[in-house]
Amino acid sequence: MPNLTHNNFSQETLALHAGYTYDSQRTLSVPIYQNTAYSFESLQQAAARFGLQELGNIYSRLTNPTTDILGARLAAIEGGAFGVPTSSGSAAIFYALVNLAQNGDNIAFSNKIYGGTQTLLVHTLKRFGIEARVFDIDDIDNTLEKVIDSKTKAIFFESLSNPQIAIADAEKITKIAKAHGIVSICDNTVATAFLHKPFDYGVDIAVYSLSKYVNGQGSALGGAVIERNGLNELIKDNPRYLPFNTPDESYHGLVYASLPLPIFSIRLITEWLRNIGATLSPQNAWIILQGLETLELRIQKHSANALEVAKFLESHPKVKSVNYPALSNNPYHHLVNKYFTNNQCSGLISFESESFEEAQKICDALELFAIVANIGDSKSLIIHPASTTHSQLSQKELDLAGITPATIRLSIGLESPLDLIADLKQALEK
Repeated sequence: MPNLTHNNFSQETLALHAGYTYDSQRTLSVPIYQNTAYSFESLQQAAARFGLQELGNIYSRLTNPTTDILGARLAAIEGGAFGVPTSSGSAAIFYALVNLAQNGDNIAFSNKIYGGTQTLLVHTLKRFGIEARVFDIDDIDNTLEKVIDSKTKAIFFESLSNPQIAIADAEKITKIAKAHGIVSICDNTVATAFLHKPFDYGVDIAVYSLSKYVNGQGSALGGAVIERNGLNELIKDNPRYLPFNTPDESYHGLVYASLPLPIFSIRLITEWLRNIGATLSPQNAWIILQGLETLELRIQKHSANALEVAKFLESHPKVKSVNYPALSNNPYHHLVNKYFTNNQCSGLISFESESFEEAQKICDALELFAIVANIGDSKSLIIHPASTTHSQLSQKELDLAGITPATIRLSIGLESPLDLIADLKQALEK
């Protein structure tokens, strides 16, 4: 079987075949290499691998055949150069950012992102001496460049935000990023590469929580960092990114920019996975691979169901407003045609109920929807962001993100949309 990592196959074919050639047993399914360390052919080979003179397995904290196949398959679907799986989506975001920024630097981030991510950027990174500066996703032209200076190392945003379901105008963001020689990072978890491909619009790095739509059944934690083809050209000799262009003492003076490899990913593995170790287990990688094989089919069903539910909610007198870009009156609807496949917007919806008390009543009255903080499961889920997923944000941050005490977030699953609508109807009218 060929190693399908090139672009002459469609995404759905790559999701089934990319990155894997038969092993010695010719297993059709990717094997689980439940293994910690690897035997070297000689001490000379071991030394060459430790010195990055030869690529190959050393220890599963860095690489593992099962996780490597997942990384290659994700990169192929995304149209990227290299994919690095991590133990979670949070680890993927953290590693992508600290691979670029260090003490004294800053990053710019969109005001409409997941609450846990915002806490990571604003509070956790501050402990590393990295400042997070917010820009308005709805006013990119007037806010983004104002937070950029010579120490800005990354611009971070979500293609479809959680829970506002806002669409980022990626081309506007990446045009500004390229003008300043800054790496752009897009969290594409909600959309997935089957609805939106960030690299087609100038993005440099795509990050994922694989625990969501890619896995699809809430059965395995995982994350991924994927770099685009040609990213070396942006980083090499760029004064913003000295760690890539100056000798690394831990590798006896190696300069990453001199390597004929995807240097962002190689440094992420050798610096962050090696030293901190938020590594994806081969067992979880295998589980996620099973979900990836059906992602293209599932994301269409999630999207179709969500649109039906969104239309129902929009028509209900006890719902003040609905956030779902596929609705014709949504403020982001004009970006759907530009950025999303077949005008599909994934399975995430949020809406405004009449009050906090009403939101609480709706959540508790639903029967099919489980109160769960996850998204992207095959089963439908509901959560109240202000008191759970975004509860660590200040009132000012909640206001800037457009989250109120009456906001409810739905993750629409694969059930019959008629059953989901009936459940919501009885909860709204109870």
